[in-house]
Amino acid sequence: MERPPPVFEQWTCGAVPPHGMDALWAHGWRHFGREFFRYSLSLTPAQTWQTIVPLRMELSEFTPSKSQRRVARRNADLRVEVAPAVVNEAREAMFFRHRERFRDNIPDSLRVFLPETEPDRAPCECRELRLWEGEKLLAVSYLDIGADAVSSVYAMFEPDAAPRSPGIFTLLEEIRFATAVGKRFLYPGYATIESSHYDYKKGFAGLYGFDWRTNGWLPLSAFTD
Repeated sequence: MERPPPVFEQWTCGAVPPHGMDALWAHGWRHFGREFFRYSLSLTPAQTWQTIVPLRMELSEFTPSKSQRRVARRNADLRVEVAPAVVNEAREAMFFRHRERFRDNIPDSLRVFLPETEPDRAPCECRELRLWEGEKLLAVSYLDIGADAVSSVYAMFEPDAAPRSPGIFTLLEEIRFATAVGKRFLYPGYATIESSHYDYKKGFAGLYGFDWRTNGWLPLSAFTD
């Protein structure tokens, strides 16, 4: 697929109703805190362009792969909780440990992704999914709630939990939660046409990509053919 036209747009908003969030996600918008943005290209540290593909999962079309089922079995001993989003010192400390995994595009703080005040409701309802091993909190992922969809905001985990593939497991649990509460779509962020560390998302069934040329959604396979 040829490179899309350049799109770089952003704006700020303090509150958006659930149906409004659905409409924004459906047009490729995401947000960190109260800052909304969408863009079609990203410049890598090597000064090459990557093509951004916002992702949407049709939940009725999702079935876990063999490897994803293995991840679920590996984490069957964990306790899963879903509760209103929290940003506190413990979450921030986990974030700083988690970010040591990355070598570029390293965010300064968890508060880049969620507002410091009312993270559970600004600019929309946001919940966190927690993974517990006994009394130890292993991972937290944040999930925005719309009327007909949910959207992954950020996921983090303790580095020593990496052998459990907690990033994949939290996404599987987000899918399970969204299906249980009757949503149609889950927006798991974005991937790139080129190889990147977001490639693990491409292994989930039921995915569609946002086509910047038509402002519509195509099966993800259309971006790799």
